[in-house]
Amino acid sequence: MGKIAKGIAALPILLVLAACAGPPEDTADICVVFGERPRWYRDAVAAAGRWGMPVHVQMAIMRQESDFRPLARPPRRKLWGFIPTTWMSSAYGYAQATDATWDWYRRTTGRRGADRDDFADATDFIAWYGRVSRERLGISLWDAYNQYLAYHEGHGGYRRGSFRDKPWLLRAARRVAQTAARYRDQLARCRGVLERSPWYWPFNVRARAAGRDE
Repeated sequence: MGKIAKGIAALPILLVLAACAGPPEDTADICVVFGERPRWYRDAVAAAGRWGMPVHVQMAIMRQESDFRPLARPPRRKLWGFIPTTWMSSAYGYAQATDATWDWYRRTTGRRGADRDDFADATDFIAWYGRVSRERLGISLWDAYNQYLAYHEGHGGYRRGSFRDKPWLLRAARRVAQTAARYRDQLARCRGVLERSPWYWPFNVRARAAGRDE
């Protein structure tokens, strides 16, 4: 049995276990991820419907930022080269959003109770930020490469071209674009199975799963 089939076949049991489990087993295959976490598919589709960023771009950015780990943080600074001290930034959670940017999201959207370690809130944040990047910078919601650069550098940094002197960041953006393309192709194979699950009928998955660039 292939990875996709095994993930989908285990849906009933995994629905119960997902809340207390760690990151998905194979984050390189989005069909396996959604097979293990079927509710995540609903959440990503809902974010695509609200903000227009397609599921595969949302998930590629999240994989780069946290590899789907809810408690992810950046490295700590080190005293004398080996004693861990403070975090290098306030970034936290699935989306690695900083305190200030997360507060901006909550104020702007009215989602005052949103948490960075909640997948639904994190994927909504990523899609929302992408929508703002489109409005402010003209970046297509389907352009994973430039969306990630704007996500990482902020809108002001992207406008100034701060990424140009960061070859490591350009490599990361290329990885995001490659992951997004792979996720898009994988979803084309397994979306039908995900949509047929009764779990998703109330959320109009068929109409919104691919997202749209308005």
